[in-house]
Amino acid sequence: MTQEPEHTPDEPPAAEPPATKTRRSRPALAGGLLFLGLLLLCFAFALLLLAQDPDESSEEGPRIGVLEISGVLTSSRGALETLRAYRKSEKIKAVVVRLNTPGGAVGPAQEIFREIQRTRKSKPVVASMGTLAASAGYYIAAACQEIIANPGTLTGSIGVITQTTEVSQLLALARIRANTLTSGKHKDTGSPLRAMTDEDRRVLQAVVDRIHKQFVRDVAKGRGLTVSTITPLATGRVITGEEAKEKRLVDRLGNFSDALEAAAKLAKAEGEPVPVYRRGARSLLSRILEEAGVKAATTLQRELSRRLRIEARHPGL
Repeated sequence: MTQEPEHTPDEPPAAEPPATKTRRSRPALAGGLLFLGLLLLCFAFALLLLAQDPDESSEEGPRIGVLEISGVLTSSRGALETLRAYRKSEKIKAVVVRLNTPGGAVGPAQEIFREIQRTRKSKPVVASMGTLAASAGYYIAAACQEIIANPGTLTGSIGVITQTTEVSQLLALARIRANTLTSGKHKDTGSPLRAMTDEDRRVLQAVVDRIHKQFVRDVAKGRGLTVSTITPLATGRVITGEEAKEKRLVDRLGNFSDALEAAAKLAKAEGEPVPVYRRGARSLLSRILEEAGVKAATTLQRELSRRLRIEARHPGL
């Protein structure tokens, strides 16, 4: 009878044969390679989709470039890039600006207004109003050759607004004192840290009135009407698409398909119009990173910014 050698507690366990470790690691390695391959395949497919020319389509008919503007207007970069691309493309016969916005910042609206007028010199531009195209949204629409709205579209609101919030009394309750140093007496006008003076109010009202005159002047220019005709309508009131047509702020009533047909007709193009939506030419990674950066910056600005903001926007929309 043979006896197995005894192992003392201090002795290390017997080493596992190298062949056993290799056999156990092979399934994990194969699974990892399979996952990596699928990931690369999905990434390549996404790049292929993004690399496709948006002008290419199996449908026959004139290509109509569509510029979508939705939500509160805070930037003009994407709209300007899209308009320039449509203007340079020989395949795009006309442009439809699809609006669904309550308005927003004045600067971006004025930049898009100018770019639409520049585009009109080479190809027709038609505005199509969705649910909402008020204030800065109408500012943009006024630059187009023709405006088409639904009867129930909320539009108009030709006006300018700025709002400030004073928290000085709240800070006093918390026994917090804010110290402000400025290079001039008007530098902190509109600051939430102090009460607004009569002079502050006069200064801000003058700015609002001046921008309002610019708004009225551009609408009159875009619509081919006089300033005296637009001024009584520029009270900031929201009106329906049906009423806007009666007041000559809209050319006719219709939907998005009607706008496409109107754009093709202005371009003297035959056939069923085909809408074309532009995708950015940048890489997928750069677009993801840019979108994340924009969202982060927007959140920080909303939470931390205390600067005065003047907008062409309807506060109730």
